[in-house]
This record gives sequence, structure tokens and C-alpha cells, in this order.
Amino acid sequence: MAASPSTARALNDRLALRLLQREGPLTAAQLKQLTGLSRPTVADLVERLAAAGAIGVVGEAGEQRRGPNAKLYGIVADRAHLAALDVRTEGVTVVVSDLVGEVLAEAAAPITQDAGTGPAVEQAVALVERTVKEAGADRPHTVGIGAPGLIDPASGELRDSTGLPEWHRRLVAALQERLPEARVSVENETNLAALAEQRDGAARDRDTFVLLWLGHGTGAAVILDGVLRRGASGGTGEIGFLPVPGTGGLPSATDCGGGFHSLVGSAAVVALAEEYGVAAPGGSAPEAAGAVRAAVAADGPGSAGARFLDTLADRIAVGVASVVALLDPGCVVLGGEVGRAGGAALAARVQDRLAAISPLPAEVRPSALGGTAVLRGALLTARDRAQEDLFGTPG
Repeated sequence: MAASPSTARALNDRLALRLLQREGPLTAAQLKQLTGLSRPTVADLVERLAAAGAIGVVGEAGEQRRGPNAKLYGIVADRAHLAALDVRTEGVTVVVSDLVGEVLAEAAAPITQDAGTGPAVEQAVALVERTVKEAGADRPHTVGIGAPGLIDPASGELRDSTGLPEWHRRLVAALQERLPEARVSVENETNLAALAEQRDGAARDRDTFVLLWLGHGTGAAVILDGVLRRGASGGTGEIGFLPVPGTGGLPSATDCGGGFHSLVGSAAVVALAEEYGVAAPGGSAPEAAGAVRAAVAADGPGSAGARFLDTLADRIAVGVASVVALLDPGCVVLGGEVGRAGGAALAARVQDRLAAISPLPAEVRPSALGGTAVLRGALLTARDRAQEDLFGTPG
């Protein structure tokens, strides 16, 4: 059945907006080429989107070209502002951007463990409000939050998790109360890191991959056919609870001790580094990531750093092989503090070990976004939600 004229216009408008979001400013001729639409249709949609305040002329294609065909059209960036938060157990980082994702202001603040739930929430909310003001914005249209823990797929809220501060769960409601016109949402940090790696990082050429988070906690994010998979209870990727050999026990329903986390969590990495005599220079924190960086810096045949990395790769490969056997993703990205610190040296070792124990091929890559992955993912999801709201979804 052919689409109605109004639906066809909405589809064309949405296609053009997506291209402008992905490619940046484009001329009408470039829009025609990329969309495959006729020149009159492109002219109509440009006029329609400009009249709606969605796009505007932001420059010209080049000094050699003049006239209507040289005009560069882009999304009106200041139509809305976005805020993104990376919430840690020890603090929070905030960025505020315009509608196309250009960062206008950024700030971070530590939040101590003994601050108390109420004061901790107030510190975080006040930081967001100050950063929004510094960006020259009245209020954010959309707020995206990245935090550790499980997200309830029914409510979209952080589930109560042992070991995580209570202020994390209270923060979402507090922001919604103080910013009643904003759309506030929260997502697991590993999932956001994976979305960022898919759009801007190590997995840009992959629509199916797994991001393995190696840090204080251990987790994984699963992208299949371009879609983030959360599972029936929001627990897809809770690989820290995976029973594995070499831990001397089994995990329980409330404690991942004895699971994969016991092999590669930060405490286990620190203990392994001590066993091999590898220490972070100057006692830098976090200790696990610092020790891994020191090992990479000292990597050489027969060195303590090399032997430490070899053993760590043996451990990581156990979890990676399990993921590959179940999902056959073709690509695994090592993220989190430890994964980033190990970089290409650790990723190459894990891939070598994986090839020896798994019949399924999979490329192991280090994160390309480093410590910015969670915040970048939160900003990308906030931008997508804001543009969906402002520009609509075609029928």
C-alpha cells in the first residue's frame, strides 16, 4: 500500500534530519544525492523544515560556489539544550550541549561516601543546575544519566542494588522534580559505553558486538543487529555472576564472588599485580588501572609486566570465550578502567587466547573512547530522544 502524502512527507523529513544529524550540514544537492529524492521534493522538505524551525542556513559549501545551491543547511542547534551525567560511586560528571551535541559546558564534583543520601542528591542536582547556567541555557530539554546497576525494563528506573549508594536511585526523581519540563532517563553505564563505541568508537563498523566492562565492577553490554539487548529483567550482560573455573567457589544470587568478577574485578587485578610485583607509579588511583598501565609500559619479553598481562589475559579470555560461544558476536570491545588501561597490548593477548580455545572467530578490540564513553553515550541518547520529541517519528 502506497504511503499517504502526509506520511511520505514525514518519512522524507525524518530521513533528511537523520542525515543532517549524522553527516553535519549539507547542501540541497547533497541531500538529493544521499536521499535519492527528486530536486523538487528536496526543495519542498528544506522549505518545510526551515519554516518549522528545525533547520537553517549555517554557511556555504565553498568559496568557489555561490547562490542557492551552495547554501549549507544544518539542524538549529540552539533550539534545545541537553544534559548528560556520568554517575560514579565517588562523584558525578556533567556536560551540557546544544541539540547537535556540541558541548557548551562541563563540570565534575566528588561526592564522599559519608555525605548522606539527601546532601549527595542535592550536590549532584546543584552541579547540573550550575552547569546548565554556565552553558547559557534556561533549562535542558532532555537529561541522560549513566550509572552502574540494573535498569528495570518496566519502569526504566535503577533497581535497588547491594553495594551502590542510595543517592544514585534518588537522583533521577530529584532531577525530574527540579527540572519538571525536562525528559529525564537513566541507563546502565556499560550499555551507554557500548552505544557510544557503536556510534563513535571502536565498533563503528559493527552492528553486532559485545562490550566487556572491566573495572571496579564487571559487566557486559550486548548489541545484536544494531539493537541494544537488555533481557527480560534488564540483566543481560551480568557476566560478573558467570560461574568459571579458578575461583574456588560459586557466586550466589546476591554476591558475584566466585564468579567471573572474582577473576577480573579490580580487587582481583590488584592482587594479581602484587603477585607479579607490578605496582602503579606513585600509588596512583584506581590501583587496578594504574597497575595495568604500569605493566603495559614495562611490557617486554620475560618482564614482570608481560607475565602479569599474560595471566590477566588468560582470565579475561575465559569470560570472552563464554560470550562468544553463546552469542557469536564477531567482535568484543574491552572497556572499563582496566580494559582502557590495557589497550591494544591486552586486547591482542586476549584475542590470541580466544583463538586457541574457541572455534568461533571474534576480534578483540580496546575501547576507542577511553574514560569518556559513558558520558558520550548518555549525551548521544539524550540527543536522540530530544530530536525524536522535537521532530517526531513518521508513521
